[in-house]
Amino acid sequence: MRWFGQLLPFFRSSGRSQQGRRKAQHSSSGAGQGPARSADLNAALSRSLKKNLADVRRLLGDSADLTVREIGGSEGDSVAAVLYLESIVDSELVNRYVMTPLMEWTVGKLTGDRIAHVRENLPVGRLQELNKMGDLVTYLLNGYSIILTDGVAATFAAATTGGERRSVEEPSSQTVTRGPKESFTESILTNMTLLRRRIKSPDLRVESFTIGRKTGTFVNLLYLEGITLPAAVKEIRDRLAKIDVDSILDSGYIEEFIQEETWTLFPTIQNTERPDAVAAGLLEGQAAIIVDGSPFALLAPSSFVKFFQSSEDYYSRYDIASFLRIIRYISFLVSILLPSLYIAITTFHQEMLPTPLLISLASQREGVPFPALVEALLMELTFEVLREAGVRMPRVVGPAISIVGALVLGQAAVQAGLVSAAMIIVVSFTAIANFVIPTTNMSAAARLIRFFMMILGGTLGLFGIMSGLMVLLIHLVSLKSFGIPYMTPLAPFIWNNMKDVLVRVPWPIMKKRPMVSGQHNATRQADSMRVPSGSDRKREGGDR
Repeated sequence: MRWFGQLLPFFRSSGRSQQGRRKAQHSSSGAGQGPARSADLNAALSRSLKKNLADVRRLLGDSADLTVREIGGSEGDSVAAVLYLESIVDSELVNRYVMTPLMEWTVGKLTGDRIAHVRENLPVGRLQELNKMGDLVTYLLNGYSIILTDGVAATFAAATTGGERRSVEEPSSQTVTRGPKESFTESILTNMTLLRRRIKSPDLRVESFTIGRKTGTFVNLLYLEGITLPAAVKEIRDRLAKIDVDSILDSGYIEEFIQEETWTLFPTIQNTERPDAVAAGLLEGQAAIIVDGSPFALLAPSSFVKFFQSSEDYYSRYDIASFLRIIRYISFLVSILLPSLYIAITTFHQEMLPTPLLISLASQREGVPFPALVEALLMELTFEVLREAGVRMPRVVGPAISIVGALVLGQAAVQAGLVSAAMIIVVSFTAIANFVIPTTNMSAAARLIRFFMMILGGTLGLFGIMSGLMVLLIHLVSLKSFGIPYMTPLAPFIWNNMKDVLVRVPWPIMKKRPMVSGQHNATRQADSMRVPSGSDRKREGGDR
């Protein structure tokens, strides 16, 4: 041990020296690359075609998918060049509308005012003139073709974005039996097309943002001027502008950055993959956020009742839609309260049960070694594991494994005496009720709240459950979504907006927009639109 103590200072000094060398190398390399790279991106384009091509190759690290096609003049020197990333462009557009015209032009046409000639004669819809190397690289990375000409310190970016994209398919998470079968894709241009086809109004406003230092993700903010509250639009715009992060890979990133309250289980921003749902939200005073690369759009501001409304409610009859909506609210309460009520009643309040039912439950629990709380927690956790396994497993065997696993485990647990049959029924019905909730983020909130309620019911009985419900209601009424109370129109109570909350009245009666957004144009129907009564029909028959 003595020799170890003598060598210890040497190891320490050696480690410090190596660490110091590594830091020095890192700092020297950073000093040589960071500011120089930033300066290169901010630099103006050169008049030399060769220098511009060399700078682009150096900035992109001579990427393998970078295609550079030089066009020569009469003396053999290149007078123009076309640059594009072949992985994210439409090759047919590049060849037909960019390469072919440039190749057919004579040298004389490219020796005069070249920038004007390209601007006036290139048959491309979107043509952007650029003067900085940073703008050139940005457009190049977004699927544009760059046209460089020798002797000109400027360039053009032609819109040739393409590549492989997923086609429009049927929604996978928000299916309906009646209604449109289209869903958003990962292409922001395709998603904008789906919305423009539904809302053919000049009042539709689209604002574009580029968020993400590394990804440069396009984010579009959409709203209807004159309907959406200007204060809400300004708040969303300001929050989007403040996002400074390396990457935005999905709309979920945006949702967490701009949501009103971070520490809450309840979602304050809707997400949907249905274009008709986004169009309906825009027409009711909401603003939509579409993220390039994500098939889910965001809607804000949102209220609690919005998460229990389905697109199918407005495509079917009002009486069927109202019945199904009431079922959803009841299912939400069952999802968060049924296990906790069963635990509380069987543990603390047996006098509330009829004697035959109490005897039946007591006989079932005779051999169960765990209290009701532990029994319920074990079954709920087991079901959550089965649910997650069914989602992560291959699509062909996932549903079969989850269903068979639940049946086999439940039957085996009852036969082994680990749980009672009544607990299996309670947990199964609770899970089914959770699936009735139309939005996944609200159903996930109900799943988490259920565990807290179970703990309160198992420790404090019905008093704990009522205390938890009071805390939950206080939390709900304190939430806001971009300045709009989360529980509107229930709290604050607005009678005119109750036509589309618990039930849905017939369309001719819903003359006002349900969103409380202070819009200028609150009326969406003519006063002459009303439900014809029996006397009206008799009068019309007599007139005929």
